[in-house]
Formats: sequence, structure tokens, C-alpha cells
Amino acid sequence: QVQLVESGGGLVQAGDSLRLSCVASGRTVSHNAMGWFRQAPGKEREFVTTINWSGGSTYYADPVKGRFTVSRDNAKNTVYLQMNRLRPEDTAVYYCAVSKRLGITMTYREYAYWGQGTQVTVST
Repeated sequence: QVQLVESGGGLVQAGDSLRLSCVASGRTVSHNAMGWFRQAPGKEREFVTTINWSGGSTYYADPVKGRFTVSRDNAKNTVYLQMNRLRPEDTAVYYCAVSKRLGITMTYREYAYWGQGTQVTVST
């Protein structure tokens, strides 16, 4: 069993930056791809980004490409999401998740464990 705890969310203004962290416990996740998803009020949870087990491969959803960067530190069992040039439409609860696979995946059902989420609110 893996437990995930996200942190780093908050209220910021458009154009600001935030760095989210997700710490895993229970077992190592160094052999799993990781992902970030988000869910805005009244909307379905959507894929944001994924990173493979080594950190050598990443993929981003189009709305965040060029603004967000995912990274991981396997020694710390932690994955990060650096979010720059935030926009009001980035407002959502952000969730990290552990994939069942080594490689990157954007598919929701490929993720076995989920955190409780951290709120990101971007004001105009």
C-alpha cells in the first residue's frame, strides 16, 4: 500500500508560480511512473502531466505545456510539479498518483494510488 501526501498549494495571482510536492510512503515508488491530475469545480478530473520511473521521460497536457514542469527525486520518494505563469483556469484541486507502470501514461485507470489533493487557486 502506498500513501501519497500533496502539499504546496495555495492562493496566488495570475502570472505567479507554485511548486507542488507529493511525498509517497509505505513503499518505494521508484519503479513506478507518477502523474498529476487536477479537478476544477463542476468538472471531471483531468490529466496534467506524467513522468516515468527514472524521470527521463515526461508528457504534458496541452493547456500546461511550456508552463509546468514535473520532476522526481526517487531518493526522497517525491514527485514535484513546478507551475509557472499560472492562469485562473489552472484553479483546481491537484492530485498526484502512482502508476501501475514504469512508463508514462495519461490514462486514469492506469494509476493505482492517489493522494488527497491540494487546492490551487489563481486569482485575476
